[in-house]
Amino acid sequence: MSAELFLRPETDAESIHAQAAVLQDDVDAILLTDNQYGQLHLSSLVAAGLLIQSGVDAVMQLSCRNRNRISLLSDLMGAAAIGVSSLLLIRGERVPDGFQPRPRAVLDVTAEELIRIVTTMKSDERLKSLPDFFVGGLVTAHGAKPGWVPKKLHKKIDAGVQFVQMHLCMNVNLLREYMKHLVADRSAQRISMMGSVAVISSADDAKWLRKHRANVMIPDTLVERLENASNPEEEGIRICAEVLQELAQIPGIAGANIIASKDLTTIPKAIHLAGLGG
Repeated sequence: MSAELFLRPETDAESIHAQAAVLQDDVDAILLTDNQYGQLHLSSLVAAGLLIQSGVDAVMQLSCRNRNRISLLSDLMGAAAIGVSSLLLIRGERVPDGFQPRPRAVLDVTAEELIRIVTTMKSDERLKSLPDFFVGGLVTAHGAKPGWVPKKLHKKIDAGVQFVQMHLCMNVNLLREYMKHLVADRSAQRISMMGSVAVISSADDAKWLRKHRANVMIPDTLVERLENASNPEEEGIRICAEVLQELAQIPGIAGANIIASKDLTTIPKAIHLAGLGG
C-alpha cells in the first residue's frame, strides 16, 4: 500500500515531514510525483531525500518528458546515493495549454528505454555502489477485447520492470475484467500489479479529475453518490474503502496507491475503514 503526498509550488521541507507523519503508520511507502501535469514543485529527488530522513520509504517518480538522458542518469545516481529504494518511471503527460511560457518538450528516451537503462545500471560494475532499485512503470486499465495481448506491458517487463501501477481507476468491474487478461497471459505473475484509487471529497472534485487528468476513470454512479450525500467527504472515504476491499479480492492485484483530492487525513481513514490499517 502506498499513498501520494501533495507536492505544490509552496511545498517545503516542513510540509513534507508533516504530510509524511499523517501517512507513514498506514502505508508501506509514499509516492512522490515528478511535476505531474506541469505542476511545478520541488524535485522528486529532493522530496525523496526528505522522506528518507523521516524514516519513510519513498517511491520516486521520474518523467522522461522533463529531462534528457544525461539529466535522467544524474538523478538516478543521486537517488541511489541517498537510498531511494523504488522508482516509478513514466513518459510524462503533456503540459497543459495554459502553462506559460511554454516549456520545450523533452523526449530523449521512452519510458521503456528508461526502464532498460535502470536495469542496466543495477548490474553495471563500474558503479562503486550498485543501486538495487525496485523498478516500476505505469499502465492504463481498459476494456480489453477477447484475444487482446498486452504488448506494451510485455515490453516493459522484458526491459526489467518489477511492479506496475495503474492510472487512477475506480471502476471495479473494468479492473476485474482487465486483470483477467493479465492473469490469463501470466503477465500478472511476473510482476506486482498496483491499483490506483482516490478519496474524493466532492462530486465537483470527481468531475474535475475526469476533465483535467488523463486516463482517470471514475464511474457516473460514484459521482452521483457524492452529489446525493449529506456529507460528501465521509461518502468519499466510504467509496474509497469499498474499492480497496474489492481490489483485495481481484486476482493479480498486489496492492494499491491512494491519492486524496483535498484532505490527506482521509487516506488513513479510508484504509482503516477498509480493514487494511497497520
